[in-house]
Order: sequence, then C-alpha cells, then structure tokens
Amino acid sequence: MGWLAVGDSYEISLVDGKVTARSTGLRATGRPLKTLPKVLRDDPEVDRLRQLAQWLDRHTAECLARIDAWVVSSLPVPTGLLARIWPDPSWQDALRDLVVLGDDPAEPGFLRDVTDTGDLRMVNLDGETVRLSPASATLPHPVRLADLTELREFADELDITQRIEQLHRATWSKPTGLKDRDTTIADFRGTTVPNRLAARAATLGFRVSGSQVTCRVWEAGRTVEAGMWFDEDYWDSEATLGTLSWSVVDGPTLRLAEVGPVAWSEGMRMATVLSGAATKTEKEA
Repeated sequence: MGWLAVGDSYEISLVDGKVTARSTGLRATGRPLKTLPKVLRDDPEVDRLRQLAQWLDRHTAECLARIDAWVVSSLPVPTGLLARIWPDPSWQDALRDLVVLGDDPAEPGFLRDVTDTGDLRMVNLDGETVRLSPASATLPHPVRLADLTELREFADELDITQRIEQLHRATWSKPTGLKDRDTTIADFRGTTVPNRLAARAATLGFRVSGSQVTCRVWEAGRTVEAGMWFDEDYWDSEATLGTLSWSVVDGPTLRLAEVGPVAWSEGMRMATVLSGAATKTEKEA
C-alpha cells in the first residue's frame, strides 16, 4: 500500500504487516525507520492502520483455512468463484502453486494464474504452461493423486513452496487384512500426552467436543468424521488417549473396512499429531 501523511514530519504505511513510519523532513532519506517514533504511537491514524493490519491477518487466516478444507475434501470449486477471489492477494497467495485438476483427472498441474473469465493457467508435468477452461477445478487431497511422487519431485525442481499442506501433507494408507467387524483403532490408546490436549487440538484446527477430538472430511458424497477419545487430567495437564473411530455425521459408526482413503488418512494424521508420534508412525503414500 502507499504512504499516508501523519503530522508535518512523517508518513506511515503497512510494511510486511506492521505499521512503519518514515521521515519527510529536510534530511529525510525515504527509508523506513526501524522503530515507530514515540510521537506517533498514540496517533489515531496509526491506530486505524493497526486495526487494518489485524483484519488482514484474520482475513489471511480465514482464506488459508477455507482452501485447506477444499484440499482435504478434494472439493470441486467453480472457476467463476476462483476468478472472483484471485485478485485478492490473500486468496491468490494461498492458491498459487497448488496442484489442480480440471476436466481430465489424469492431467494435474500447478496453478499459476486465473483469468477474469475463469480460465486456469497451469504448469503441467511436462513443464509446459497450459490454459484450461473447465467449469470447475478440483484441489485434490494427496491420496487422490496418482502422480504424487512425480509431482513432489517436480515441485522441488521448481522450488515451489505451497502455503497449504497438499503435496507434502503426511498421508496414511489403510492396511490390508482389516477384520470386517472392527470399528476402532487402538494403536494410540493409553498414550499419555503432556500439556492440555483440548487446547492443543483446537490450536491445530481440530474440533473438540467434551472428551473427543474430531476432524471432518467430505468423501464419496457424505461427511465422515474421525473421532479420538481422550481423558484429560486438569490438575497435572496430562491427557490419556483412547480409541480412534470413524462415523458418518448424523449417521452410523463405520466399520474400518468402510472408511474411505481420505478419511482414513486424515483420521490417522490427527491421531498421530495429537500423540506426538508423527516421526515414528508417519507413512507417506
């Protein structure tokens, strides 16, 4: 953004999300000052700029959370919607370089631009920039990408950094040999977790209700919820984990064999993160 005159000797602006001042006096260099002058700290214009910075931070966080939800559930997003939100720097920064699928699920590409009419400019695995005009674009969960290893390697070659965990999101594959009647995973049961688990879970973006931590995924036309029970001791701030299971929201508990690949991966990811055992049990697909 530009610089706003404040008083007779200073201008202020937002630089990297912080209120910054520069001098406009006779000896001014035009360079931002390292600290905000004391005379400006209580200025109404400075306060308004601080409030704008706080709103922008909340807006950016909301954009990241919404796009993360799109990726987790592999939701098709209308390209008309992408065209409307792309000019917003917060949306654009979060969307750029995500792997996107158009009409052909076998042709993934890294999103680089969205035109006013909703056309997508993407870099494909051949290194070519292509222009697609699908009605909607899917931001797929990594377990849905057949070319995941190749995409990861190509992203490293291009030095791509994604704001949303997509390509390098930890994933878990459902094991073979599950018993038909099994409905719970007991691998994490009895694990003692230091610090307050409920607060930690909420900070990580999981839902907490009573003594259960949950995460939801839209998969195969239904909303599936992975839930992990815990018993927290509020006196010594420790929690003991229980079993992990999956259920259809407002529906039945699922047998493990019925859980889809995305719901399975996200449930295991939640349980592993909460147990602090990610380095031991993480298994990338």
